[in-house]
Amino acid sequence: MTEQTKSSNNMDAIKRLADVVDARRADFLAGNADPSVSYIAKLFSKGDDAILKKIGEEAAETVMAAKDSRFAGLTPEMQAKLVGEIADLWFHCFVALSQFNLRPEDVIAELERREGVSGIAEKAARKA
Repeated sequence: MTEQTKSSNNMDAIKRLADVVDARRADFLAGNADPSVSYIAKLFSKGDDAILKKIGEEAAETVMAAKDSRFAGLTPEMQAKLVGEIADLWFHCFVALSQFNLRPEDVIAELERREGVSGIAEKAARKA
């Protein structure tokens, strides 16, 4: 499998997950998703603050897993925990993107726009 094929498959997985989140949001907004049964509907039922709070919680858990992984010597178990926490963080970011009518492709486009630009220069340009 070529690197381009792997990259395409990874983007397909990201798009599929975003599609599921968007579909669950649409179901919730149409009154067809029960927040007591669907975790995504539950998040959407609680609104912006709950979704954003969850991102903060997942970010903190990611930081702690990274610190634990480094302290434990990057064992496979600790690295798996870190990957799991980052997956949780990304998932909740997908929920936030959907809540604000955005898609992961919007984030990818922004990253591509920044490609080849110094992070220091890019950040300075935002202040101008």
